[in-house]
Amino acid sequence: MDIQIEFLDILQSLGLTLLFVGLIGYERQKKHKIAGMTTHLMVAFGATALAIVQKYMVADSLQFIKDNPDLAANIEVQSQRIIAQVVTGVGFLGTGAIIKTNGYITGLTTASTLWIGAIIGMIFGLGYTLLGVTVSLFALMTLYIIKRVTREKLDIN
Repeated sequence: MDIQIEFLDILQSLGLTLLFVGLIGYERQKKHKIAGMTTHLMVAFGATALAIVQKYMVADSLQFIKDNPDLAANIEVQSQRIIAQVVTGVGFLGTGAIIKTNGYITGLTTASTLWIGAIIGMIFGLGYTLLGVTVSLFALMTLYIIKRVTREKLDIN
């Protein structure tokens, strides 16, 4: 039972998280939002690390079952538990960014960027690079292009 953690895989996961979630956090920081680049990256790095840990825990469990087939019926491998807790925890963190004052609600976009940043980190941590890049590009397109276009259309009317 010797599952080796690959250092280059870890660097790739964290590097891609740094690049893409860093751009999301930069956009939030540039707009002087409550959670900027550092907050987004810390949340995403934690999510990435936990996804990597989960991936290796599952691999360890499967290797244990392979090495001990007589115990296989007594072992339940649940690959989704850590990820589910990250999603819940980041959702709780995001509520701290949402503020209601004088009938206005602010912080929803920042809360959602924290949440998507954690998800992007988990995707990269699990090794799904193409999916992570695609989700990241769509998130960035939403923040930088779609949000601006819809705001301009609302200002014209």
